[in-house]
Amino acid sequence: MSRLLLAVSLCGLLVSVPAVPQSQPPAPAPKPPAPPGQKPPAQLPDQPEITFTGGVNEVIVPVTVTDDKGKFLSNLEAKDFRVLDEGRPQRLKSFSHQEKQPIVVGFLIDLSNNTRIHWKTFQDAILEMIWNLLPGDPRYSGYLVSYANEAELLVNTTTDSEQLAEKVRKMKPGGGAALFDAIYKSCTDRSLVKGEPYEPRRIVIIVGDGHNNTGTHGMAEVLELAQRNLVTIYAVSTMAFGFSNEDQDVLEKLTTETGGHVEYPLNNLYKDVSGYLSNPSDAGNYALTVGTGGYAAEISKGIFSAITGISGDITTQYVLRYVPDVDPEGKVKLTRKIKVEVPDLPNVKMHYRPYYYPNPVPAVPTGGN
Repeated sequence: MSRLLLAVSLCGLLVSVPAVPQSQPPAPAPKPPAPPGQKPPAQLPDQPEITFTGGVNEVIVPVTVTDDKGKFLSNLEAKDFRVLDEGRPQRLKSFSHQEKQPIVVGFLIDLSNNTRIHWKTFQDAILEMIWNLLPGDPRYSGYLVSYANEAELLVNTTTDSEQLAEKVRKMKPGGGAALFDAIYKSCTDRSLVKGEPYEPRRIVIIVGDGHNNTGTHGMAEVLELAQRNLVTIYAVSTMAFGFSNEDQDVLEKLTTETGGHVEYPLNNLYKDVSGYLSNPSDAGNYALTVGTGGYAAEISKGIFSAITGISGDITTQYVLRYVPDVDPEGKVKLTRKIKVEVPDLPNVKMHYRPYYYPNPVPAVPTGGN
């Protein structure tokens, strides 16, 4: 069985909404008891058994719209949008836009050696982001995954932000970077919330530089897994100014192909601040010379601004849903392209997933040769 099929099976995630009534499935088997000393999250309702259907009957597209200055546009209506599926105009089945939309958010924290430079400031910013996105309301839940030499689910899905904050306070960087394993784990190992991925929606926020130098999973595998599971990925890059990052394209691909984006809080932010050594002395030497308090202040300002930007993006999205009207004679494709436009505002910037998988993962034949 392929690793992707195994992952999707483990998740038990719904990728389509049946268009016709289905026969009643047999009663689910009793849940096995939790291992000794381990309790399921008490705050979360029981998750019903979920099965795949024959294909995608409804496509969900969360969309963020900003003007040319990056300001969120929050006053658009359904009639303002046009959705194309493989170039073919689609009729929206539903449209929603509300502040503080229910979400389940995974915080994926890079604890490799590369995050040491400004770790304390990032640590404080991560705490603020957790408290902001998990305000204690049962509609908002989250989980915490750290990754260094291995990826580890530190806190399972919960509405209690303090459980995540407690773990973050104890984090210390050191080791490799198993980023792709962390994404895989976020899609396969956590408890689900009733109603996801439709309400609440699934969000992953990576705080790291995109580097992956260990682990067992690849980028193409986890990107398809995230797409099929309707996960939108965001990232806050931890790469410091003055250092090259050959893995920047990794974060860009993971985010843009799932409808999110990357924030770069340290890029050119404080290059003119007195006391900043813009050219690190030696490769691998992360001790930069600092002369004034303005240096640290600019770093903190940039990081917290990035966190605020991502939090605002997540909570101000439009959610478009449509049943694909496709050419019945058209060629069957592995993925189908989506294009979203606001015809009357051609200069706006939009974030949304640019494609989807119209068919489920093919079943692996059993028996025979």
